[in-house]
Amino acid sequence: MAALQWDPIDNKAVDTARVLAADAVEKVGNGHPGTAMSLAPAAYLLFQKVMRRDPHDQHWLGRDRFILSAGHSSLTQYIQLYLGGYGLELDDLKALRTWGSLTPGHPEYGHTDGVEITTGPLGQGISSAVGFAYAQRFERGLFDPDATPGTSPFDHHVYVIASDGDLEEGVSSEASSLAGHQELGNLIAIYDSNQISIEDDTDIAFTEDVQKRYEAYHWDVQVVDWKKTGVYKEDVEELFQAIENAKAVTDKPSLIILKTIIGWPSPKKQNTGKIHGSALGADELRAVKEVLGFDPEQTFEVAEEVIEHTRKAVERGAEQRAEWQKGFDAWAEANPERKELLDRLLRGEAPDLESVLPVFEPGKDVSTRAASGKVLNALAPAMPELWGGSADLAESNNTTIEGAPSFVPSERSTHEWTGNPYGRVLHFGIREHAMAAIINGIVLHGPTRPFGGTFLIFSDYQRPSLRLSALMNIPSIFVWTHDSVALGEDGPTHQPIEQLSTLRAIPNFTVVRPGDANEVAWAWKTMLERRQGPAGIALTRQNIPVFERGEGDAEGDTLASAKNVAKGAYILAEAPGGTPDVIFIATGSEVQIALEAREVLKGEGINARVVSAPSLEWFDEQPAEYREKVLPAAVKARVSIEAGLALAWDKIVGDHGRSVSIEHFGASADYKTLFREFGMTTEHAVSAAKESLASL
Repeated sequence: MAALQWDPIDNKAVDTARVLAADAVEKVGNGHPGTAMSLAPAAYLLFQKVMRRDPHDQHWLGRDRFILSAGHSSLTQYIQLYLGGYGLELDDLKALRTWGSLTPGHPEYGHTDGVEITTGPLGQGISSAVGFAYAQRFERGLFDPDATPGTSPFDHHVYVIASDGDLEEGVSSEASSLAGHQELGNLIAIYDSNQISIEDDTDIAFTEDVQKRYEAYHWDVQVVDWKKTGVYKEDVEELFQAIENAKAVTDKPSLIILKTIIGWPSPKKQNTGKIHGSALGADELRAVKEVLGFDPEQTFEVAEEVIEHTRKAVERGAEQRAEWQKGFDAWAEANPERKELLDRLLRGEAPDLESVLPVFEPGKDVSTRAASGKVLNALAPAMPELWGGSADLAESNNTTIEGAPSFVPSERSTHEWTGNPYGRVLHFGIREHAMAAIINGIVLHGPTRPFGGTFLIFSDYQRPSLRLSALMNIPSIFVWTHDSVALGEDGPTHQPIEQLSTLRAIPNFTVVRPGDANEVAWAWKTMLERRQGPAGIALTRQNIPVFERGEGDAEGDTLASAKNVAKGAYILAEAPGGTPDVIFIATGSEVQIALEAREVLKGEGINARVVSAPSLEWFDEQPAEYREKVLPAAVKARVSIEAGLALAWDKIVGDHGRSVSIEHFGASADYKTLFREFGMTTEHAVSAAKESLASL
């Protein structure tokens, strides 16, 4: 077992971190100093003595990953990034929580070098860390499956610092259960059990036995209690040995319960809710500095010998990187095909997908969920990086890659599913929230393309993670079937009404709702070729027509090719004569209604264009000229058709437009009855078109 070298200069560096945390919050007037002060020894230990990281290359494949799940204590991470030479400097700490700074209130992925994930909403970090650990194992299986454990350039650990609040949030329970089930020995979490939150002592709301809880999840649990003697002692050696013990446990994730006093060594505010989320105040800050031997008249004081000592992390990181590179180069030479695959993934490139896309023949009705399953299975051989599954709805979501093993320890196989640690089929159980957080973690870890499926209604359970994926601008993919009241007899508890509109309301989130099987194929191609921002694809339970199409744009009565899906919205059927009197804009299963309404109006001498709009977000990205071509400003008679709220359609249909929508909850009945009773009909669409025309 490795030995810890800890010298007096390390103690001074830790105390410097405490004072910097207090000074930074005091300067801006708000923030969370307490945890950053009391966790300074643990964070310093990880960054300076434990983790394998190169401060000058945040994208190094071989690095250990660090997730600050307790995102409110962002200074815990920022100060270590400063001390370790990751790019932050003292002025950045002075600019904490201010406009344009590199040190926002919570860590933000893509904003500050060294930050692996955006955290702040409690529970998300530790849950996505499970995804990081999934990804490490899957990537090892993809690139170096036969290496002896601990010898592969793709072997590393995922470290987490979590708080009481993280463990109180339900999503962490879901994800932690999966981590234990998956035997993720590469995951090590330090739980800062300081028992203080905003409302002070957590005993008012949180008294469970966390140790037994995590042991029940099949985690290895150790307790490091710095309060056990009655005299508070920050025993860094004990914590270091606990981490080393955790690294030696390869068949379980590890939780180290670290019992601390928040705000240590603040004389009057330690162990109180006041120091959790507010500045110490001038008098208490002065007292802290006096206790630690710092000049109370100085702010942001960093001794030259301290920064000189801590910045040696740059040199150590370069040495570790060079040593790792030897193993990586040997692997690359021995595995040229796998190296080629890795290079493609690191470039963010998809393989040639068009050549393997299935083509669905017209004349047979196919649900878009069934089409999605066929598309996934057609793409899977060409994309070994594609993997995913469902929250216990595999047969309903059609998310299974056929013939592929499940991603699960072999002994977890069942009579229905055969698995191994490197499988491609994910099983999340009934844990939609954790599924979304884990998908985010997989994407953040590396270049593979995961997806997770459930019913559209249960996107509500996923929303915090969906929002974070959009905030981080990462290409997570979510599959949602049973996308409208047309799911039928399960009734209003399962029938989405407001979901499409509210998902579209998330900035930078793409909703894709294909109108037939061939649109599904091109939707998947587009999602997999894009690397910016998340997407959710909404799919029907019921069978819908596969349209007979031409090879190019719409012309006469010939429908346009589904290749146009990548543009978000396109002219599916041109108006008779080419100049529309009215435009139908429809998504999903309602596109067929628009086409039928066009035919009815044609018989009455009214020229209607049909625009299929699988993704309003992709359409918004198109040049103004293209958008004007599809939806000419001069044509003000417009009708949107979608089996959900009209909330998102006002800006498209305009003042003279009408929406064929459902503005109330559903009911339990077959889908044809529901569509008839709720006005999702050709007749209603025709009537709406005439109303729109009459309003001009």
